[in-house]
Amino acid sequence: MALETLEGTTGPHPVVSIIVLHGLGADGNDFVPVAQQLDLRPVGHVRYIFPHAPVRAVTLNGGARMRAWYDIASLELSQREDETGLRQSRLDVQALIDREVERGVAAERIVLMGFSQGCAMTLLTGLRAPQRLAGLVGLSGYLPLAAMTASERTAANSHTPIFMAHGRHDPIVQPALGTISRDALRALGHEVEWHDYPMEHAVCAEEISDLNRWLLKVLVPA
Repeated sequence: MALETLEGTTGPHPVVSIIVLHGLGADGNDFVPVAQQLDLRPVGHVRYIFPHAPVRAVTLNGGARMRAWYDIASLELSQREDETGLRQSRLDVQALIDREVERGVAAERIVLMGFSQGCAMTLLTGLRAPQRLAGLVGLSGYLPLAAMTASERTAANSHTPIFMAHGRHDPIVQPALGTISRDALRALGHEVEWHDYPMEHAVCAEEISDLNRWLLKVLVPA
């Protein structure tokens, strides 16, 4: 595998996989506490996969090297996008999906989830995946390479449910970019459940509760 990962399961022989992509400068450990707050017992045993993004120089941060799914040139996130980095990381994340299928988890019981940069990678990868996934979760992020989505998305995930959430006071990924992304996806016919919360670039308890309810809905028992 190109990506190093952390993994945890809620029991033997998991029938659901949730792949969680962290944000800029974090690593796979970042969302382990969030996963620990989810109660998905009705859907069966779950395998959580927390990959570490590659270490690369990030232009916005003065060229400092850190874990990042792609480079960021400025806070105008939808401008001057690192298409090369985005597409390489998409292949790496798709490989994680493929591995879960090889391990015996049905694609339609795999959820791809991400925060900030991880949200961008979730939407980029999930909409282009050849397998029909259970759902996509985009937290505090946006739709990258938006102009190419219509021509590059696969029919397999044209009806895959999407959960998007954002902080109303987010100073990093402006809330407007989140709503623009939501509206672009809906205009393409995607089912998007949208939530916003009185927080900054973070995750809150109400959001986790809403996410838990949505996951139980899309991860129907085998």
